[in-house]
Amino acid sequence: MILSQENYVDKAEKVIKSLAAPNKMGRDMITTSQIRNLLAMTADIYNEVCLSLDETLSEEILGKIQYLRVRFVYEAGRDPRHMKDFVEKAEILKCLDEIGNSKSRYLLFSSYMEALVAYHKYYGGRD
Repeated sequence: MILSQENYVDKAEKVIKSLAAPNKMGRDMITTSQIRNLLAMTADIYNEVCLSLDETLSEEILGKIQYLRVRFVYEAGRDPRHMKDFVEKAEILKCLDEIGNSKSRYLLFSSYMEALVAYHKYYGGRD
């Protein structure tokens, strides 16, 4: 598993630090609005997941997670210089695949997204 309760915060910091570090290609980080838009979608699903009493996610929620995956892919294709780099380094698509139909895995993914946004802000992500 890519994410665990013990590593997701450190992993998020490492990802954002790698994106914030100047490199020879002159890449800068994704914008705050880009990452926040995807966090908002993640949070909407999070709210539904929290209301569920089952550990297994419903078909409806699984469909929304699949759509979230499509949105990450779309945004990465739309902005390969910033967003694709972010999605790949953060291993977002792999993390989404690992959720399966587990409520706890989705909650962990949501916490990881929040940590990415927090470190993005901390390390001077652009607006």
